[in-house]
Amino acid sequence: MKFSPYITELLQQKVKRELRLSSDCEYLALDIESVTGEHIGVNTLKRLLGFIDDEREPRPSTLDIIARYLDFENWDLLKCFDDKSNSSFSAAEDEIRTIDLPLGQRIKISYLPDRLIELEYGGDGWFVVRESQNSKLQEGDELEIAHIVKGYPLLVSQVRRGRADLGSFTAGKAQGISFKIL
Repeated sequence: MKFSPYITELLQQKVKRELRLSSDCEYLALDIESVTGEHIGVNTLKRLLGFIDDEREPRPSTLDIIARYLDFENWDLLKCFDDKSNSSFSAAEDEIRTIDLPLGQRIKISYLPDRLIELEYGGDGWFVVRESQNSKLQEGDELEIAHIVKGYPLLVSQVRRGRADLGSFTAGKAQGISFKIL
């Protein structure tokens, strides 16, 4: 089994580094253990990320550790998103590529249980939060987002709050997000 690009991207965001070399798996294994308190072997990660050509299925407990590391309750919940992203088409009205947006375009994003954020596009993939209700994001936060897809989590590559870099942020992990272009 090899992880899909979706799960690999989630891992890269969490570990805050690209996973391009097999040696990156050592760093990832240490980070997983420091976050979850549970150990996953470096060679297991190399197999799952495609650095070792081996089709052995990992133990379910290993996959659950990875899911918990990515802030999902268990592998089944994470796999639900993985299955959807592995191969599917989305209608044009269900996806926004940020490079296609005009400057100043506003987008309202909602997700469960009662979260709402309104973003304004500033160019080069960056948005400013103009309104935030019940979200960890705050008005004025700057977000780097490549694309927005209905029914999937919102993956924010980078959050800046004032001069502080807060790292990556994921919204709508359980059910995905909805959006409306204003």
